[in-house]
Amino acid sequence: MVRRDRLRRMREWWVQVGLLAVPLLAAYLHIPPPQLSPALHSWKSSGKFFTYKGLRIFYQDSVGVVGSPEIVVLLHGFPTSSYDWYKIWEGLTLRFHRVIALDFLGFGFSDKPRPHHYSIFEQASIVEALLRHLGLQNRRINLLSHDYGDIVAQELLYRFKQNRSGRLTIKSLCLSNGGIFPETHRPLLLQKLLKDGGMLSPILTRLMNFFVFSRGLTPVFGPYTRPSESELWDMWAGIRNNDGNLVIDSLLQYINQRKKFRRRWVGALASVSIPIHFIYGPLDPVNPYPEFLELYSNSPIVKMSRGKRERRSG
Repeated sequence: MVRRDRLRRMREWWVQVGLLAVPLLAAYLHIPPPQLSPALHSWKSSGKFFTYKGLRIFYQDSVGVVGSPEIVVLLHGFPTSSYDWYKIWEGLTLRFHRVIALDFLGFGFSDKPRPHHYSIFEQASIVEALLRHLGLQNRRINLLSHDYGDIVAQELLYRFKQNRSGRLTIKSLCLSNGGIFPETHRPLLLQKLLKDGGMLSPILTRLMNFFVFSRGLTPVFGPYTRPSESELWDMWAGIRNNDGNLVIDSLLQYINQRKKFRRRWVGALASVSIPIHFIYGPLDPVNPYPEFLELYSNSPIVKMSRGKRERRSG
């Protein structure tokens, strides 16, 4: 009898907990995105949008040095936006005539459709469409990319090498801390769960908050270059804009795409006639420096460039 009463009280307690948890969870899931900081609001206000297949894409386009023919296009990383470049933006305008950056589809202030099959191929086509929109499709472009943007740059380079009409004409390419070799890429635990979580992924994206985001992203930076809390809030505000946290699992499929199309994208870096430069932070935990350096040193990319130098010297 006593045991039966105890079980009844326990059931009642769990029912009460459940009844309390439901409205709390509902309130949590409907927490509005953080307000834009003055700096991020200014970035958005100074930018523009163009339409790609019915989708709005945010971009920045600044005129810099008068008389210079140089144009640079900046391709940002995951999971942030073109705002990543704001600290060096003014400096770039002192070097280039046009400085252009966009928020990829699913990022920043661009549209974030769902469900949607996000792909590197589509992102590369959006870059090409932006340059057509700006009337720059026949100009030679310098590309500066980071992380996720590196793969988009590799696809653009592949198309350029194929001499396909209407494709981007690349003058130079600078890649920074991107997993150009899938086998040296070490995604974070949360990234693994989101890209391969199946039914769990939509739950995780809805439960993600600033605390989880900031704790997961901060270790990716070096000990002396970690973002301030206000900068992390700016990144999170960009993600939460247009419910972007709900498409992160779809965007992360780029990791699987990179494995599938390794030959296409790594091969694009071999035997090129344009200058290619790498900027690589050696403390990157996602793309470990020793493994990357060893694979890069023994890759066709380096062997081809060595062969060219030897032929020239001979």
